[in-house]
Amino acid sequence: MPHLTTLQTDVAIIGVGTAGMSAYKAARKHTDRVLTIEAAEYGTTCARVGCMPSKLLIAPALAAHRARQAGGFGLEIARVHVDGAAVMQRVRTERDRFAQFSVDEVLDWPAEHRIRGHARFIAPRTLQVDEHTRIEARSIVIATGSSPIVPDDLRQSLGDRLIVNDDVFAWQDLPQSVAVMGTGVIGLELAFALHFLGVRVRLLGRSGKVGPATDPAIAAECAALVQDTLPCALQSRLLQARRTGSGPDAAVELRFESEGKEYTENFDYLLMATGRKPNLSQLNLQAADIATDDKGLPAFDPLTRQIEDTPIFIAGDANQHHPVLHEASDDGHAAGHNAAQYPDVRAFQRRAGLNIVFSHPRIALAGRHHRQLTQAGVQFATGKVDFKRQGRSRIELQNQGLLHVYGEQGTGRFLGAEMIGPAAEHLAHLLAWAVQQEQTVAQMLACPFYHPVVEEGLRTALRDLQAQLKNHPSSP
Repeated sequence: MPHLTTLQTDVAIIGVGTAGMSAYKAARKHTDRVLTIEAAEYGTTCARVGCMPSKLLIAPALAAHRARQAGGFGLEIARVHVDGAAVMQRVRTERDRFAQFSVDEVLDWPAEHRIRGHARFIAPRTLQVDEHTRIEARSIVIATGSSPIVPDDLRQSLGDRLIVNDDVFAWQDLPQSVAVMGTGVIGLELAFALHFLGVRVRLLGRSGKVGPATDPAIAAECAALVQDTLPCALQSRLLQARRTGSGPDAAVELRFESEGKEYTENFDYLLMATGRKPNLSQLNLQAADIATDDKGLPAFDPLTRQIEDTPIFIAGDANQHHPVLHEASDDGHAAGHNAAQYPDVRAFQRRAGLNIVFSHPRIALAGRHHRQLTQAGVQFATGKVDFKRQGRSRIELQNQGLLHVYGEQGTGRFLGAEMIGPAAEHLAHLLAWAVQQEQTVAQMLACPFYHPVVEEGLRTALRDLQAQLKNHPSSP
């Protein structure tokens, strides 16, 4: 039996991505007895296979799309040529540069704080890393991230022709065709990027819904605009997926049903973007006396990040609360602080909600969304604007989409918004800040709005909302 090195520490952190790195820095403010454990490459999901490489792919896609729109301005561009190899070379080069920043930061930590290998619980406060190290910790942070959901039967039948978003950013060149299964954030962003770069795309969904919108009118607009741009089958059922050919000539044949009709199409790849699952199954949580639900998630406090009443905390994508980078960083900070101070655990207030899809047009949610307000029984009014008639948006040939803003009856407090349309990623920030500062609609309308800008559309929506709010003074 191999010899195990036994180490004692105040805080052990499993996973060194965004949440794990933030947890480490927070814990180090209180103790030097911190150990991090990582089985894969150092660096964040965002930099390696998420936010940054996807935006590196989206940027040339939007440039190509704008060039094709030039005729609308009276300009003539003879031909838009996409050099797929050059596009992917830049994606990989810049991706590696961004990823290296995180790697360099971790490698600057004391070597004795870094352990390589797979960790699993063997007792409530004891971890074993592979077959070489046993760690006895006063508290533990789980920051193991998440992984794409890939059905085993499809993986077996399609082999390397079944891909996930991680695989896209390793491409040396763009393929001719890709079927994208899944209409969430990842599926939408990659489908739009590939489509604008000249790849033949088919976006497949099941429910008819695309993106995160919960407001019925915004959700319907999202589906309509996506279908206007991309070849879609948003209410489909996969009947069969099989691999054809071999070697470089291999392909995927998909047989699916949509709106009562059956279709068969062939693609170079099937990209699975049907969701992600937390990386918890290999941790042996039962040995830590931690129960999990049917999705494999433990119960935890979203403000302290503590799992029940244990000295174990969970942060980032591993807890699935809101799997975006700034939330993972906040999670890590809270979990690292509380782990180092355990049993003195305190709540950390969460920031206002903010969710952005870098599709075209952008989709964004800020503050509390429609479903949250409705389910909580909040009495609220809705203000609206249609970007079809918005001046600056029309000037820029971006006049499509809707914005809905929500305000609380009685108090006039601004609650949140949902939108699809121009400048949504920027409008959403302004609106999330207003929610976090607990501004009223009247206070927001008292702020300056320049002319002509897209933000004037926001003012239109806020004025509509103010007119529907009862028992609250109007803006000056």
